[in-house]
Formats: sequence, structure tokens, C-alpha cells
Amino acid sequence: MNTVKIRNMVLGEGIPKICVPIFEETKEAVIKEARSITELPADMVEWRADRFENALDLNAVRDMLTELREVLGDLPLLMTFRTSKEGGEKSIEPEDYANINIMAAETGLVDAIDVEVFAAGDEIADRIIEAAHSAGVKVISSSHDFAYTPSKEEIISRLCKMQDMGADVLKIAVMPKDKKDVLTLMSATEEMAREYADRPIITMSMGNIGVVSRIAGGIFGSTLTFGAAAKTSAPGQIGVEELKRAVEIIHDVL
Repeated sequence: MNTVKIRNMVLGEGIPKICVPIFEETKEAVIKEARSITELPADMVEWRADRFENALDLNAVRDMLTELREVLGDLPLLMTFRTSKEGGEKSIEPEDYANINIMAAETGLVDAIDVEVFAAGDEIADRIIEAAHSAGVKVISSSHDFAYTPSKEEIISRLCKMQDMGADVLKIAVMPKDKKDVLTLMSATEEMAREYADRPIITMSMGNIGVVSRIAGGIFGSTLTFGAAAKTSAPGQIGVEELKRAVEIIHDVL
């Protein structure tokens, strides 16, 4: 597996990195949360733009990114517009989804963007990925299932498609109904990392049952996990400081 550098963070080497999401509605709340995260052991910050009250206003999003960049300094910034199709806060037309992601990349204020390759469709995803790369911005492709856990073969197939489309990092999050589903996700992660991936992957099983995948995913090949500051942005996230300690303990033992 090759590594990918996102600003000053390198995915695919050493201990799994920790990303902390900002999941707030107002500009003031976003900035307050960003300031608090700079005091935490975060390797990257994700701004969930779909939660923002002015998420469909490109000028407001650009202004928000400008202030976030100033507050975060050298902390890598990932912008994510999670659509309602994949568990996000807002629905958005495909063209508008492309426009907001391309605009964010071209500002030079973000280090990476999240692209929902399956929800967006190949044409839209290809266009966003090409524009992001032209702007020197990394792409984390993603797929989310909030209702169930696909088969091991389907999980691997989705990750391979993301890789074929040229995304820099491959991400999938699934919802388990039982412990066996968590094992399915972790087994798929191990096989993908061992047999197919030539770039970093991020996988997680959501909800309380899936917490172990957020803590121990690095054993199986996942290169990044998400920890919460003030608010969680997905089921099963735990506090960033507790997550950091747990990940370090596992890494030290291995």
C-alpha cells in the first residue's frame, strides 16, 4: 500500500490517524468548535458542510472555509458534504454537489474533499476528482450504508471501484445488525489491504456494536478513524482523547 500525504499528515504509515468532525449549524458554532479541536490530539479536521445552515450558498461556504483555514493553521482540513442519500443532513442536486466540491477544491483552502462516488454517479464523481487533482487537493472517495452491512465481496468491490476511479483514499462505513457483521467489515478490510489496495483505505462499522472497528481497524488495514469532540457526526463515534489512547495502546502492543 502506498502512502498519501494530506498537508502534514501521512496516511498509510505508522499509527492510524484520527480525524475530528465539526458538525455544527452556525458559523459561530463552527469556529468555536474548530478552536477547541486545535487543543485536541487531532491529525485532521472534517468540516461537515451539509450540517451548515448556509450549505447551499457557495459564497457562505467559501467564507466559512476561509475562517476555518485561519483558525486551524496547519491542521489538514477535509470538507465533506454528506448527502441525504448517504445519511447526511441535506438533499442536493448532482450539479450543485459537483459545484460545491469543485469550488472548495479550487479555493486552495481545503486539503481534501469527500466524494460519494456511488451517490453522485460516475460522470459527476469523475468531474469532481479531476478538478480536485488539478487544484492539488486529495480526494477521499466514500460509500455509506446506514441500514445494513453488505457482503464481504460487495465491500471489496466498492473499494476497488473507488480505486479504479482514481480517488486518493478509499472509505466505506457500514451499519452492523450483529457482531458477525462487524467481522465481515474487518475481514473485507484485511483482504482489501492485503490483496488489492495500492493506496490508503478507511473502513468502519458504525453503531455501538461497531466501536471495536474504530479502535482496532488499524490491525486490519484501516488507516484513519474518526473521533468526536463536542458532537458526533455518525453513530458509534467516541471521544477523540479516549480514542487516541486506545489506538496507541493497540499500536504499542503490536
